[in-house]
Amino acid sequence: MASDSADDTTKRHLPRRILAIDGGGLKGAMPAAFLAELERLTGKRVVDQFDLIAGTSTGGIIALGLGLGISAEDICRFYVDRGPAIFDQAPLGGRFTAAKHAWRKLARTLKHIGTAKYGSDELRSALEDVFGDSSIGDSITRLVIPAFDSAHGGPYVFKTAHHPRFKVDYERRAVDAALATAAAPSFLPAHSFDGASHLLDGGIWANNPMGSAAIEAASTLKWDMGETRMLSLGCTDTVHPVKDMVGLKDVKWLLELMFQGQDRFSQATAKLLLGHPHTNPHLRRINAMVDPGFVALDDASKIETLVRMGRASARNHLPDMESCFFIGTREPFVPFHPARES
Repeated sequence: MASDSADDTTKRHLPRRILAIDGGGLKGAMPAAFLAELERLTGKRVVDQFDLIAGTSTGGIIALGLGLGISAEDICRFYVDRGPAIFDQAPLGGRFTAAKHAWRKLARTLKHIGTAKYGSDELRSALEDVFGDSSIGDSITRLVIPAFDSAHGGPYVFKTAHHPRFKVDYERRAVDAALATAAAPSFLPAHSFDGASHLLDGGIWANNPMGSAAIEAASTLKWDMGETRMLSLGCTDTVHPVKDMVGLKDVKWLLELMFQGQDRFSQATAKLLLGHPHTNPHLRRINAMVDPGFVALDDASKIETLVRMGRASARNHLPDMESCFFIGTREPFVPFHPARES
């Protein structure tokens, strides 16, 4: 079977390009809209411009969709059309609408005290409608999708067969990978399937997958990192207030700070591996700064706002995107282990 293992010795006309997309629940509507607008403005598919796409949690859902050839616009519509129901916030009709919404919110809050705030049935149904029975091996570009194996206490990363060692994941259903990487603790239940047990959100260790993607490119794919480019899309960032002392009342602040620290470490890892530890014109991190409390990962009321923010950001960054990333169709991805025909 032919493969792309000879990349090191083959003279290339285009640089390798990586797309990395953060986790963030419904806030994924923003990077999805960003990519949808880029596809509209350039007339080019995102998947045809990137040799590797990495995504965690909601970013993993976007990455899987792109890899399977789904348009970024359709992925964006997934958030708008299905997001509210996935997080139990679909509009309620009839009399006493406000009272029913308030009661439903209270019921979710009370449930959240002792178990996952939401079930996974709505998410599973929505994913099956979009992905069908497609497997990871059906992706037309390389994928890296972080999850966490809580049964064994370590990372679990879904990957396409872009190396001879990767003989398992390409046969996994895309729906299973999406449910696993998006299983945010306390929000959605852990996901299990034959061959894996109690998988949780990859955000536990790689909410920003920049570092993981850069390591994959440098160590597994052996790409020339000085010639590799990366576009990283976040799901909003926040400047947190400084505190002299921290108590139990500050647990939420502390968790957010830990995620921010993880994010910064991932960015630093990518910068170092790309060969430009201080300034790299080919490393782009796009992540809107918002006020604390602006939007939660399960806040369906802000989806349309996030979509508008994503589209506006794409228009602002269009010149950089066209000069750095949307520069021509990548080389075809030929996996070491082809997906089995159904």
